[in-house]
Amino acid sequence: MMTLAARTSTKLGRGFTLIEIVMVLAIASVLIGGAVSVMVFSSDERDLRNASGEVELLARRARTISILQQIPYALEFRPGVVRLLPFAESGQEEKKTASGHTIGGERVIMPSAGVASPVHSQLSLDPKMASFVRRWNTEGWLPMSDRAVHVWRFDPDGLCEPISVRLNLGRNYIEDTYHPLTASIDLDQTIMEVR
Repeated sequence: MMTLAARTSTKLGRGFTLIEIVMVLAIASVLIGGAVSVMVFSSDERDLRNASGEVELLARRARTISILQQIPYALEFRPGVVRLLPFAESGQEEKKTASGHTIGGERVIMPSAGVASPVHSQLSLDPKMASFVRRWNTEGWLPMSDRAVHVWRFDPDGLCEPISVRLNLGRNYIEDTYHPLTASIDLDQTIMEVR
């Protein structure tokens, strides 16, 4: 009887083998790695959706202001920024001093009597986010650059150019196609991972 109890207690106190410990650690590292990659993808996807929504809101605002003020407005796409401004001011290059001050002061259009003052707004994009525009009836995506400013016009009759905007962040991107009558996203958003 004594020998049976001694064998049982030594068998219970033996512990895990090295192979069992390595297998548990390998499984845990695979699960943690998968969770981290899902979180990173979700973060990029969320940032892309937020930026896409902000561009859509700016487009709707440009359309509404153009209708209310009865003057053409535009969204101006530059690297890292989307600006809402009157069409007459769009595409102009701001000249700055070495210290960053605008030469000649701010661009201002003086309103006529009984006319509302022009609206200016700006959306700053994540510095890591690249943006592209595809014009109506074209195949290629036009990148943003300091030399080429892309202007999306909104007319007082409520019409705008049908345009697509693509935002890239890391290996992921989102493409939005805008409707020419409503300036809202026409097709479902496409979020893809570049392979």
